Amino acid sequence: MNQRGAGAKSQSQARLAAVGGALRTFQPMRSYTASVSAEPFLNGTSSNYVEEMYYAWLENPRSVHKSWDIFFRNANAGAPPGAAYHSPPLAGAALGLANAQAMVGVQPNVEKLVEDHLAVQSLVRAYQIRGHHVAQLDPLGIMAAIDPGPPPSDIITSNDKLEFYGLDESDLDKVFRLPTTTFIGGSESTLPLREIIQRLEMAYCQSIGVEFMFINDLEQCQWIRQKFERPGIMQFTLEEKRTLLARMVRSTRFEEFLQRKWSSEKRFGLEGCESLIPALKTIIDKSSMNGVESIIMGMPHRGRLNVLANVIRKELDQIFCQFDSKLEAADEGSGDVKYHLGMWHRRINRVTDRNITLSLMANPSHLEAVDPVVQGKTKAEQFYCGDTEGNRVMSILLHGDAAFAGQGVVYETFHLSDLPSYTTHGTIHVVVNNQIGFTTDPRVARSSSYPTDVAKVVNAPIFHVNADDPEAVMYVCNVAAEWRATFHKDVVVDLVCYRRNGHNEMDEPMFTQPLMYKQIKKQKGVLQKYAEKLIAEGAVTRQEYEEEIAKYDKICEEAHARSKDEKILHIKHWLDSPWPGFFNMDGQPKSMTSPSTGLTEEELGHIGHIASSVPVEDFTIHGGLSRILKGRAAMVGQRVCDWALGEYMAFGSLLKEGTHIRLSGQDVERGTFSHRHHVLHDQNVDKRICIPMNHIAPNQAPYTVCNSSLSEYGVLGFELGFAMASPNALVLWEAQFGDFHNTAQCIIDQFICPGQAKWVRQNGIVLLLPHGMEGMGPEHSSARPERFLQMCNEDPDAYPEFAVRQLYDCNWIIVNCSTPANYFHVLRRQILQPFRKPLIVFTPKSLLRHPDAKSSFDDMLPGTHFQRLIPDSGPVCEKPDGVKRIVFCTGKVYYELTRERKNRGMDNTVAIARIEQLSPFPFDQVKVETDRYRNADLVWCQEEHKNQGYYDYIKPRLRTTVDRTRPVWYAGRGPAAAPATGNKAAHLVELQRFLDTAFNLDAFTGQS
Repeated sequence: MNQRGAGAKSQSQARLAAVGGALRTFQPMRSYTASVSAEPFLNGTSSNYVEEMYYAWLENPRSVHKSWDIFFRNANAGAPPGAAYHSPPLAGAALGLANAQAMVGVQPNVEKLVEDHLAVQSLVRAYQIRGHHVAQLDPLGIMAAIDPGPPPSDIITSNDKLEFYGLDESDLDKVFRLPTTTFIGGSESTLPLREIIQRLEMAYCQSIGVEFMFINDLEQCQWIRQKFERPGIMQFTLEEKRTLLARMVRSTRFEEFLQRKWSSEKRFGLEGCESLIPALKTIIDKSSMNGVESIIMGMPHRGRLNVLANVIRKELDQIFCQFDSKLEAADEGSGDVKYHLGMWHRRINRVTDRNITLSLMANPSHLEAVDPVVQGKTKAEQFYCGDTEGNRVMSILLHGDAAFAGQGVVYETFHLSDLPSYTTHGTIHVVVNNQIGFTTDPRVARSSSYPTDVAKVVNAPIFHVNADDPEAVMYVCNVAAEWRATFHKDVVVDLVCYRRNGHNEMDEPMFTQPLMYKQIKKQKGVLQKYAEKLIAEGAVTRQEYEEEIAKYDKICEEAHARSKDEKILHIKHWLDSPWPGFFNMDGQPKSMTSPSTGLTEEELGHIGHIASSVPVEDFTIHGGLSRILKGRAAMVGQRVCDWALGEYMAFGSLLKEGTHIRLSGQDVERGTFSHRHHVLHDQNVDKRICIPMNHIAPNQAPYTVCNSSLSEYGVLGFELGFAMASPNALVLWEAQFGDFHNTAQCIIDQFICPGQAKWVRQNGIVLLLPHGMEGMGPEHSSARPERFLQMCNEDPDAYPEFAVRQLYDCNWIIVNCSTPANYFHVLRRQILQPFRKPLIVFTPKSLLRHPDAKSSFDDMLPGTHFQRLIPDSGPVCEKPDGVKRIVFCTGKVYYELTRERKNRGMDNTVAIARIEQLSPFPFDQVKVETDRYRNADLVWCQEEHKNQGYYDYIKPRLRTTVDRTRPVWYAGRGPAAAPATGNKAAHLVELQRFLDTAFNLDAFTGQS
């Protein structure tokens, strides 16, 4: 539509009401964009959208048929309903009207014909849009899962419907042409109104409610209509029904067995949603048929044991022995409760006779936290097997209704679903909709009608289904799996069910939901109802049903007997991400040595050349970037590197050695501080980019560098999951500023820090957290090192001898490098060491371009290593006995200390040592320094506030190092609530104050 037409459209809103009065179904006009066939009225020559026709008429009255021109003119002029239409003097139109009259079998009344046909089409559309509101979704019949408001008046009852659309009972037997946007007719193009309504009721108002009309893709909408509207779609074979019953037996009897054996144990059972098990198995069966070979799953604790037993097929005795309180832990770490653990299993799918790998990810009680982790692991598996379309690897995420609506990470995860570097090409989401949170009703738990409404942000279709109708559940899950295979987009299955017990088996739900639980106590179990249905149909006999129950009960009893022989718990049996070949058979590293991380001069020069060039012809870069690349080339010629070039050297060498690298985060391609520039953009051609790092060597590993969405929680979880898939990749996440990691604290606290202890799952993810007090205010200064250090598992009072074992025993490694060479070495060590630990790097901001923060190639040659501590190499080394103070520090403050020391002329009296690796603490190297300067005061200096930063972590370890024979003094900012001041002048005053303290040799005299 041209500008004039757009203007006319914007000015015509008031007139739409007038048209709506004349053409009763236009209330409002925009709701009725369904295709309207005008064949009966326009001599079979036209088929247009009525709304579009109206706006086209506004722009040019001659663009529509004369009959519509007359109608729109009169309606626009305010003609009352029934008086807007006047027959045009055209023979063709008269013939069309005669055809219409003949078709519906009534006396000539053209306006009534127009209105009735449009009414029927609007009625069809109303069911497609709002039929789910009146579907029979709630097994309890109390509709707690549905919008508490009144149901839509246009589809409540037949009488209401007819009156709303200007129809009456006399119209029920009239035959109407069906629009092209419905499949209820099957092979028929016309149906009586009575049959139309009946078929719409069957399609949209029974046990399945479909939300899809918000999707803005016609092909997808037509696909869904066809799946749910065609007559007779839910037909199952006898074998399919018997299989479904057997799966329901296993799901139900498993829970009942646990209840009989361990009635007082928490297990977060599945009672009330037993159909979840056949639902998942149906998705897996259909996906396997479509070629999927690996499925990664994530779920909350409710129903986890049942899923492990009957979907993943974990040995029942291994599950049952978990209930033995006397079971001793054989593996390292704390372990976790049985309903948090995961599992990996490769088996034959009995329906398809194809191998399939199932992985259920371990996760904590922090609901939905596992969502992005699953997506990251799925993406990694797709990447490593070359599955660019998601045809071989997929993910299934299970959710609770309250968490799905309430947890923001659900939105963050959905938001990643179509991003190029994060998409997994469609996830099937299954919501176990208990209609209640812990004790919280939906009306106070969410503002939306359904808990699934968040999925609409990515145009994911939502299939609500009554979980007490197993066949409807099975059908919906088949459709969901087909949708994912066809469109490679997310889809949601909402299993509307109930929770037979309380939040856990010990909880009393009657305290808070008395009416709901009175109804639940009366509720017949879904297995019993379905078995009675099949027996009545003759699909099974009662004897066959009872034999199926007895057979599974026997399996459980035998497994229970075997479980009593288990005396030791092996958490490794519950591993969800095995790394075949990386460890020895006993799970230990193949070596406990750390090789040199240096490179040859030739390699450094070659990588430096790539880093300072554009390895693509006819590629125009920004002029400012040309100067940056020339500066890099100059550094390479001088055999030095800054921070960005040191990172380039580490990445480039690892890629050349075959290690895949993935760097993700906000603005990482250029770098927040415009220092990295790993992706070059052609200044003349849109979307043309160059990644020089992918031109290091002919057979190198690929380098993935990707700007992320503005998310920390979701993206860090995703990268963690990616790093889980393989130990042979360097996966890094960089925060825009280190301060912002706190919005991903759940991933750090629940997965990264304790992951190996809880789930015996090593992970080598690297967190790059820009940190430093630069006067930039409280939100752009501190990466909160105190939080990471507090969570270290190292004993501050025990002095260990350093070995690679110290690195192996820690839960993570924390560094604050002050030189590019050390950053280079720690990144290479992360891959070359024989195990994987999370690496936390407090990266610099001002040091990125500091003239003194450069490293010589000599510090990166073969034989060199990462320096856990960098001692003072100045004049103090000549006469260490004369040194009066040794100042220990870390990171950027070192350069401020050396500048101040030089200004004060104290190069011979004050030594400065940099602790580069904070955890594990370098006790042995610190001891060398304290022994060397035996007459010196020990001072810890930091730029952070005293209650933050490193002081509380460093002080007891320094005291242990000197056997508590010497005090440790503090020089730094005083305690504060905020991490930094927002006033630049105040920042500089604070800086000078603690520098004065650090170099005032009398500052601590007389103190103890």
